[in-house]
Amino acid sequence: MKLLLGDCLDKLKEIDDNSIDSIVTDPPYGLSFMNKQWDYDVPSQEIWEECMRVLKPGGHLLSFAGSRTYHRMAVRIEDAGFEIRDQIMWVYGGGFPKSMDISKQIDKRAGIERGVVGSKLGQPGYSLADNGHINAIYGNFHNPTAECSITKPATDEAKEWEGWGTALKPAHEPIVMARKPLSEKTVVDNVLKYGTGGINIDDSRIGTDDNLGGGATKGSVLSVDGFDRPWMHDEEKMKEFGDKMKEKVEHEQTLGRFPANIIFDEEAGKILDEQSGISRSGVVKNDKGAYDGTSNTGFLRGVSNKSNQHGDIGGASRFFYCPKTSKTDRNEGLDEFEEKQTVGGVGGIGDYKDDVNSASGKFGSEKTPSKNFHPTVKPTDLMLYLIRLVTPKGGTTLDPFMGSGSTGKAAVRGGFDFVGIEREEDYMEIAEARIQYEIDNPYNEETGKRTEIKKETKETLNKFFG
Repeated sequence: MKLLLGDCLDKLKEIDDNSIDSIVTDPPYGLSFMNKQWDYDVPSQEIWEECMRVLKPGGHLLSFAGSRTYHRMAVRIEDAGFEIRDQIMWVYGGGFPKSMDISKQIDKRAGIERGVVGSKLGQPGYSLADNGHINAIYGNFHNPTAECSITKPATDEAKEWEGWGTALKPAHEPIVMARKPLSEKTVVDNVLKYGTGGINIDDSRIGTDDNLGGGATKGSVLSVDGFDRPWMHDEEKMKEFGDKMKEKVEHEQTLGRFPANIIFDEEAGKILDEQSGISRSGVVKNDKGAYDGTSNTGFLRGVSNKSNQHGDIGGASRFFYCPKTSKTDRNEGLDEFEEKQTVGGVGGIGDYKDDVNSASGKFGSEKTPSKNFHPTVKPTDLMLYLIRLVTPKGGTTLDPFMGSGSTGKAAVRGGFDFVGIEREEDYMEIAEARIQYEIDNPYNEETGKRTEIKKETKETLNKFFG
């Protein structure tokens, strides 16, 4: 375990070549976030070249990015020598549309006061900058119990543009999935030599009680999507093939759903389920209730008979992992820290060149005062899921943009070694406290509870982690 304070370009040079198994990071998105100099652009190609140098051949890089600047992030990573393997999409439901009300600003520019036509309460769970145009539409977010005036357009121009804004509701963040080129001829050779190059499919499967395989029963035969092959007319070979498929299906049933390149938080999952409705997978059989070369069970092939159904009930979100950030997750281990106000948010950003408050330096939304005042804290569960996906068991993961330490906290929870780099001293102190709390209070993922360990064990762990 190493936590390094300083600029990542300098500190990366202190790390040995080919010594890191994976990189999982949430770097600056290049949005001039909160007018912070460190977020004027996405990380440079030079930084990603250093990241590739320290990675073992075949090691994976997972880097969050902004929806507006993903292309710049991906291109720089690719230009540094990485292979772009995929894009993972983290979808969340709690994002707030940071949109300017064009109609309201037209009236304001004309110096005309708008007439009040009603009022509404502020909505809990959000705390936005004191932008009159936002409050007029969505309520007073500083005080969810306070009433906020709803106004109507005054000028003809404002009436013409009523209902127009400048930004969509942010609801996703893309993740660049890249890999350092293999040094060996095949993935198998690379995995055997370095332990890197593959993806941990089984440990990243999504747990479920659904019947993934369709509940194979006696006498079942295999659906092969209409293809006719000579061996299919051999009853003994068909039975052998069906038994193998049944064993495979039952194995996958135990492990869970195959990991996808899309991840939902609970709120986004709820929204998706409301749109998709609750459904059950259909009957897996043909008209005759047996294999005749015409049965097609869809994306998951399985065995077919008259009584066979997937038995898979729920909304569309059941296919995806659902983490979310909680106040507890954000502030664990920070009891002695002072609460501070910060301005921030995630993902989509509105057109702040036209925002009346842009000159004040308020960029994004004012968040509730918090001991962990980092503006973009990622869920520990989400970071652990990503680490497990691309890191060999017990391997070392690196976060060159550590922030408040969510990646390090997740690495400790999953039994991985960790190297973190952070340039801001305030954030480093928060990261150290959060990671130490995770070491001192092991989290049991099965029970969802922590176990406080004995003092002498803490001392041993502290020595081990330096």
